[in-house]
Amino acid sequence: MVTTTVRTATAAVASLVLVMDDPDAVEPAGKVWLHWLVWNVVSPRTEIPEGWEPESAVEGVTDFEERGYGGPLVLVMDDPDAVEHTYRLKLYALGSTLDVPDSASKREVGSAMQGDVLAATQLEGTFAP
Repeated sequence: MVTTTVRTATAAVASLVLVMDDPDAVEPAGKVWLHWLVWNVVSPRTEIPEGWEPESAVEGVTDFEERGYGGPLVLVMDDPDAVEHTYRLKLYALGSTLDVPDSASKREVGSAMQGDVLAATQLEGTFAP
């Protein structure tokens, strides 16, 4: 992942949630593939550098069945055309921190965020080996 600059719009932002997923994985994997889930990132944070280890935040379990960033993985399998994937990096600014266990799923984190999102943005990129 490349370094990403973060600018929070207001002092009311208490924490950030970061989600990286791959909507192009639906056909080969049967679902939008979760590559990274991080919540309770302390604000203000001005950058998420390449190789960042979120020590003061919580990293959820990804669809690789492990914690931490799982980079691009293009599932070619039997389809030689399935080599290009779109990756979405979503960032949410919240007015509080989330009170969910570190075993929380993407859906549970999303539910806990409801009503507390002050701002959101999305960055998309395409990976083609």
